[in-house]
Amino acid sequence: MQWTKASEALVEADVLEGRTARRAASSACSPVIIASVSVRTCGVSPSGYALLRGMADACAPVQHVPVNAAMRTTTTILAVAVAYYATAKVGLVLALVKGQVTPLWLPTGISVAALLMSGRKIWPGIALGALTANIELGAGLGAVVVITIGNTAAPLAAWYLLTRFGFRTQLDRLKDALLLVFAGALGAMLISSVIGTTALTLDGVIPWQEIPAVLSVWWTGDAMGVLVFTPLLLTLTRHWHAPPRRVAEAAALLVVTAVLASFVTMSEARLLFLVFPMLIWAALRFQHAIAAPCAAIISVAAVMSAAGGLFVQGDLLATMIVLQAYNGSVALTGLILSAVTSERNQARETIERACLQLAETVANYQEEGVRKRLGRVVPPA
Repeated sequence: MQWTKASEALVEADVLEGRTARRAASSACSPVIIASVSVRTCGVSPSGYALLRGMADACAPVQHVPVNAAMRTTTTILAVAVAYYATAKVGLVLALVKGQVTPLWLPTGISVAALLMSGRKIWPGIALGALTANIELGAGLGAVVVITIGNTAAPLAAWYLLTRFGFRTQLDRLKDALLLVFAGALGAMLISSVIGTTALTLDGVIPWQEIPAVLSVWWTGDAMGVLVFTPLLLTLTRHWHAPPRRVAEAAALLVVTAVLASFVTMSEARLLFLVFPMLIWAALRFQHAIAAPCAAIISVAAVMSAAGGLFVQGDLLATMIVLQAYNGSVALTGLILSAVTSERNQARETIERACLQLAETVANYQEEGVRKRLGRVVPPA
């Protein structure tokens, strides 16, 4: 009879120990848990067992609480809003139409890049930054709200179109470059330009006869912001590892590009084509890592010179055609050439890996064939 009771107690202990094994596996208080099991089987009173069980539960390992996703999202939203407002102030300094529109609108590039990196959940940051910046335009409250809606809807449309058609933020395919040009820049930015121009016209800020000029400036400015600054921001988020010689080459290339861009855009000699060898060099040697900063430097220098009186062709529309044709050529050259070079490098690496695997396979087959032939000639010992 005593042996039977002891067996039942051991079975009960095994069952309870199985329930607490997950706690005991990683807890420094495992002896307390085992003690609670053993004491119960030895006839400890229910109150004593409850005390020991409470001690065991208190000593159980604490689960690691993940970083609060809501807090991280809120921080990102605020950062996007601040970046939007700050770059909008910089862009409006270079505005060519009554302080309303600019030939290079940086916030659109920031907005599209932020959406591609963090998802659509950060759209309130775009809306908040746009609303804060548009309040200072001098337009009525209704026009400000409508313009803010357009400034928010355009990056969201760009994000949707890009993700819908399989855009990759690495920009390592020609498909990605073309998607950014036609879907992210030229297509989606029509939304903000049409809505904004309509709002300013109805509010009486701009006359009806200036609608074509304002619409073209707004559209191309937003598109240039995407083409110039979205690749730059997507590139800056990556971790690059390069030997010191390549780092020195990249730094020298950036410095030479900055000096040359400042000279050709400020000079009356119109030697704008001199920057393209630097841009091609950057795209072939470093792809987007250096080509994107070079394109941004050249475009900013051109816009600054236009604001200072260069690129003037008589009227606003003619000036914008010359300026944006130059900026577009720079952005497209760096973007497409970098994407094609990256795609070519990936294809070459794939072929090299396939050749290496083929060579190893052939070597293994040859070695196996030699062993079989030797096995026929020399019998095993």
